[in-house]
Amino acid sequence: MREEDVERFRRDTPGTGEVIHLNNAGSALPPAQVTDAVLDYLREESRRGGYETAAAHTDRIQGVYHSVARFLGAEAGDISVTDSATRSWQAVFYALRFSPGEKILTCRSEYASNAIAYLQIARRTGAVVEVVGDDESGQLDVADLERRLDGTVRLIAITHVPTQGGLVNPAEEVGAIAERAGIPFLLDACQSAGQLDLDVRRLRCDALSGTGRKYVRGPRGTGFLYTHPRLRERIEPAMLDLHSATWTAPDAYEVAPDGRRFETWERNHGLVLGLGAAVDYALAIGLPAIEERVTTLAARLRADLARIPGVTVHDQGERKCGIVTFSVAGADATDVRNRLSASRINTSVSHRTSYQYDQEVRHLPDMVRSSVHYYNTEDELRALVDVVEKLA
Repeated sequence: MREEDVERFRRDTPGTGEVIHLNNAGSALPPAQVTDAVLDYLREESRRGGYETAAAHTDRIQGVYHSVARFLGAEAGDISVTDSATRSWQAVFYALRFSPGEKILTCRSEYASNAIAYLQIARRTGAVVEVVGDDESGQLDVADLERRLDGTVRLIAITHVPTQGGLVNPAEEVGAIAERAGIPFLLDACQSAGQLDLDVRRLRCDALSGTGRKYVRGPRGTGFLYTHPRLRERIEPAMLDLHSATWTAPDAYEVAPDGRRFETWERNHGLVLGLGAAVDYALAIGLPAIEERVTTLAARLRADLARIPGVTVHDQGERKCGIVTFSVAGADATDVRNRLSASRINTSVSHRTSYQYDQEVRHLPDMVRSSVHYYNTEDELRALVDVVEKLA
């Protein structure tokens, strides 16, 4: 990615003139094109009426499905547009049926929200949650995954990129194993979508959930879901309405055959168009170029932080992404984040309660999480390192 391109992206992003934003894994700065798409729609809606504005923009709204499909290497009919990654993930998970003794296989780096859902269903149904071990690099051990496959495994569900570090789990290898075994594979791509070049055909997942607010650079309150037709044929959503199904007779209904079955009728169409604008912006740059820029910047930041005495970088895995987690000896992570914030540098804190499976083995402290994007610069990374050096 050329420096003049980065400068153009920064000009499109008003927030880069206000803060050094290294909290992209929390919520990235949107380009002006995204903000304008949302506000222009809402202004028109306020003048014209909600139903009338939606009808006038039917083609644009439907175009969002095609954009997200291109973004993921899917078909438009395989896409659902929701209000969050969590809602997307839950729409699939809670549609599955579990019997006593059936297993859910997940990863050690699994996120709290997903793990809580597993435990809830285990309590309700008698299903069993099994955590696959990590290999020597810290990523999911695919050999251990294969060893655990038997007739009782009902679901393989993992987080692609965890909240607590720059690890990228080997999702493609997991997808190949799941496909051969005929076991549904649910991939949480909340942190990877928008910073990594994703293709559901390579990933071979049955479902993939993502959010707009993180690396996609879309508005908060947006999410998306990919489902393979083979999965949709096997499950019915836990909740339906007149959008996800059609009331065909007083005592009958038909579920929508495509991704609409995981949606509900009411939505903020302005936010949907904002999500579409963000996806289109990323597609115009190209996901391979974004991934290369993000991973290069993050590797540089990791190396610079690791050279500071008293600073520990906690990222693992053979493959790493744009998230960099670290701790400063003798300093509370929240205090470090606050000191960075006082210098107009945005980061966040990864708390131990968000990764209990990982915490049980690694005994991690609360960590500062810095997450770079392609619009960040080396000078911005240097500014973070300078503050940390003074604290260490």
